[in-house]
Amino acid sequence: MKASSNGAPTPPSPPSPNKHSPKRILLTLLATLFGLAVCGVLVVVFALAMAYPNLPALDTLTDYRPKMPLRIFTADNVLIGEFGEERRTLVHFKDIPDVMKKAVLAIEDDRFYEHGGIDYWGILRAALHNATGGARQGASTITQQVARNFFLSSEQTLKRKAYEALLAWKIEKNLSKDQILEVYMNQIYLGQRAFGFSSAAQIYFGKDLKDISVAEAAMLAGLPKAPSAYNPVVNPKRARLRQQYILLRMRQLGYISDAQYETAKNEELKIKTDSTAFGVHAEYVAEMARQLVYEQFKEDTYTRGLNVFTTITKADQDAAYLALRRGVMDYERRHSYRGPEKYIEIPQAKGEADEAIEAELAEHPDSDDIVAAVVLQASPSQVTAVLASGEEIRMSGAGLVFAREWLSAKAAETRRLRRGAVIRVTQDGGSTWSITQLPEVESAFVAVSPDDGAIRALIGGFDFNRSKFNHVTQAWRQPGSSFKPFIYSASLERGFSPATLINDAPISFDAGSTGGQAWEPKNYDGKYEGPMTMRRGLMKSKNMISIRILNKIGARYGQEYATRFGFDADKNPPYLTLALGAGATTPLQMAGAYSVFANGGYRVSPYLISKVTDADGKVLSEARPERAGVDANRVIDERNAWLMDSMLRDVARSGTAAKAQQALKRPDLAGKTGTTNDSIDAWFAGYQPHLVGIAWMGYDQPRNLGNKETGGGLALPIWIGFMQKALKDVPVAERQVPAGLVQYGDEYYYVESPPGTGVQSLDVGVAPPADQQKTRDAVRNELF
Repeated sequence: MKASSNGAPTPPSPPSPNKHSPKRILLTLLATLFGLAVCGVLVVVFALAMAYPNLPALDTLTDYRPKMPLRIFTADNVLIGEFGEERRTLVHFKDIPDVMKKAVLAIEDDRFYEHGGIDYWGILRAALHNATGGARQGASTITQQVARNFFLSSEQTLKRKAYEALLAWKIEKNLSKDQILEVYMNQIYLGQRAFGFSSAAQIYFGKDLKDISVAEAAMLAGLPKAPSAYNPVVNPKRARLRQQYILLRMRQLGYISDAQYETAKNEELKIKTDSTAFGVHAEYVAEMARQLVYEQFKEDTYTRGLNVFTTITKADQDAAYLALRRGVMDYERRHSYRGPEKYIEIPQAKGEADEAIEAELAEHPDSDDIVAAVVLQASPSQVTAVLASGEEIRMSGAGLVFAREWLSAKAAETRRLRRGAVIRVTQDGGSTWSITQLPEVESAFVAVSPDDGAIRALIGGFDFNRSKFNHVTQAWRQPGSSFKPFIYSASLERGFSPATLINDAPISFDAGSTGGQAWEPKNYDGKYEGPMTMRRGLMKSKNMISIRILNKIGARYGQEYATRFGFDADKNPPYLTLALGAGATTPLQMAGAYSVFANGGYRVSPYLISKVTDADGKVLSEARPERAGVDANRVIDERNAWLMDSMLRDVARSGTAAKAQQALKRPDLAGKTGTTNDSIDAWFAGYQPHLVGIAWMGYDQPRNLGNKETGGGLALPIWIGFMQKALKDVPVAERQVPAGLVQYGDEYYYVESPPGTGVQSLDVGVAPPADQQKTRDAVRNELF
């Protein structure tokens, strides 16, 4: 020990610390990590702070206006069509049933009302679950899903996740929880082009959202995670498993009671397998309406949520659809079976056979109740076939009658019913199947109100899915004898009367009279009855009578007069063939024309759309139709209309359309059959004073319908089938004789003097028989 300067001993120096001790290293490491973490947090916070102001504006959420499809409705509010990429029905939060909200929260975000946009406990729970090897879980909140669906892509990157979190915070600051949930439940995609739970409820269950059960709510709540995988139409088993899990979660969370859980767990759900089907067959109507609306609103048509209300009614449209289908298939049954649509080779292995049959039948879609099937076995006494559903059906007896000749071993191999043949079958009422075929013939039917032209029913063809061509509006065809009443009406203006005598006898004309070649017309049945009244001539649809009338009043006058009813002059040339309906018209044009006779002489224009509203119900456009009873719309004299109605009633009572009154048993029916040359077009145009109906049948490529086929046999039954339902419980309409007509015997005539100056009563003042005979003789001498 050294001595200090003062002689005291110097104490020893303390030992220097070890710079490499483990404790120091650990403290240094922790300090460094903490510093880095703080720096990292500061960097992240700075980055987020810099990014936050650049986040997209929330206008699309705060002023939520989703793409809404165009919807077409009947007059009685039945949905018949929907157009747009997204099928959506906007529903406000207060109108979403509580059970639907709870089902969604149970599976998507049960802490939704507790977190601020990011569920940290949910993230920790999911991380622990995933770390322990459980089925992978996510922890996205409903708010994050809204942020992602509206503003972000689906890429899985840290940057996108950060933006998602920021947006979730921003959304939570600007919208209430209820608003966020409302947006989510209206925007989320749920398969089958359905966006939002209201649309999904209608598509999958055919119900309004307010009417769904607990079990149905759970099924819908399972869709957001994977709309394809849990689609009850495509994957019913998978969808049910997820539904059961959601129901269990709802019970565990106390959203439903044990009793509700047991009931919902065992409920048998009825899924709409055809999610595109609407409540009524009105495809042609919906397409017409779509085109009309697009002309006005252009591209906004499919996104603005327009609601189009048509004039048709469900009951009338259903009646028209069934009547037309029945009429066409009755015609098919009267004619020969054309044989199978195709043949396929069926593999021997059942699995391969099932796949081959399923693939082939997918190429032959059903036409309502006319179903495609593949023959498995065939003999003259029994045919076994399989449907697309896999169901095997057997047909025998009456079910084979239509195709019996093609079951014979002598039938040509290329037409014979044998294994592998693709055929059509249908069920007639009960469970009995029978062989049928898709028709080649086409048909159309339209019904309008003659009071204002509102279209009550419209069927543009046998099957819209096979042919979009609308025969009501697009098929320009010869009207045949159904055009004759307009020639008769013209003659009344030229001094003729229903009692005018005209000779039903052969007549011929040179080329100058017809606009083509020399013409020797004939009556349909080839029979001639000599002099008869105009009334009887129309009842029996005598061609010679119409031709002589037009020849007398002039073809040019007949053409011009017909334009009063809405016919196009250029499609109805002024030649004598016009008397037999050799021009061209459409069923819709005919409906407007016959309305003039039905309503007492007023021109109305058939129209389809009554109003268009936006998504909030604000009326954007509304029809202002021409109406009967308005003087400005009168096109023929009231007396003329009454006399024509009187003659057309006789046609329906005892003329070529006598089956009308026989079937319907009411005296207020009127109309005229029409069969064109060579039976190419068949028509019936008829009405009750408040409902006009036009039926047509023919081939798209004009050809003979059959030598014995007429308008009375083809079109009239369709009209009767419709009117039987449309006029049920409708009282018989009485039509008053207008002023200016006077009755002589059984017939009415124009009064020469102004009404009220020569005849005190229309029910008295019958002319002496001698005067009647004098008039008849004068007409006879002039026309014969």
